[in-house]
Amino acid sequence: MSGPPVPLRLRPLEIGDLLDETFRIYRRNFALFAGISVILAIPQAVLAGYLSFSTLDMFTQFATPDQPVDLGRLEGVLAAELIALLIEVALAPFLYGAVTYAAGEAAQGRAVTAAGVMRGVLGRYFQILGYLALFVGMGILFCLFPLWIWIGVGWVAVIPIMFIENAGLGAAMGRSRHLVQGSWWRTFLILFLMFVIILFVNLALSAFAGLAEGLIGIFAASAIVAAAATAARVLVQSLVNPAFQILIVLIYFDLRVRREGLDLFQLAQRVSPPAPAV
Repeated sequence: MSGPPVPLRLRPLEIGDLLDETFRIYRRNFALFAGISVILAIPQAVLAGYLSFSTLDMFTQFATPDQPVDLGRLEGVLAAELIALLIEVALAPFLYGAVTYAAGEAAQGRAVTAAGVMRGVLGRYFQILGYLALFVGMGILFCLFPLWIWIGVGWVAVIPIMFIENAGLGAAMGRSRHLVQGSWWRTFLILFLMFVIILFVNLALSAFAGLAEGLIGIFAASAIVAAAATAARVLVQSLVNPAFQILIVLIYFDLRVRREGLDLFQLAQRVSPPAPAV
């Protein structure tokens, strides 16, 4: 980058303004955010493509009459699925933290580099992993889905707080609940609208990928086409994911503006005269 980005101009944002600002920031820094997301998605895409190829090939074998079942191939597919799960867990803090860290740094007017993003996420690696494990565990253990949503919305700003305020996991969870207090329904509506937007975009991209898969399937083996299409879907969807993480960073700043007058503090810093030289 040629110079540090311009700091985010803090101000109270309406729901539509928050969504517009999210996509504006993404467009302005597309190479940065999309590059981070795509690079991190490459291992997932490769493994997903391989699993798709292996699974389809295995079922094709099972469907072939009078052909003995190759148990070694089945064991290989199960082992590959286990490896894919372990890699996905290991990459999860980067998948959910890298763009968040970059967006937070850019919003504060700081230069963002790949090395800086790596250092930032590694410094909070196990805390982010613990937060994600806790979040997923709640979804599995809680029978009441609304309770899971209620807690999840209250924790929406946990990862930005860990990076921007240099807080530990427990402090960040409490701090996030404090910021969301009184704005739960507004925050939920913002997240829901972005979820719907991303869902429709992913459906459109998946339909396009399915059409391409059908056309290419005329000239290539079905297992190879399925593997390539699966890998392509993972990479294409990785281009959509940064929008949600950028939105979470903006929600964090918007909550601080509304509860703590952070915009007034920023304005005071801009207009305050420099200290006289001693």
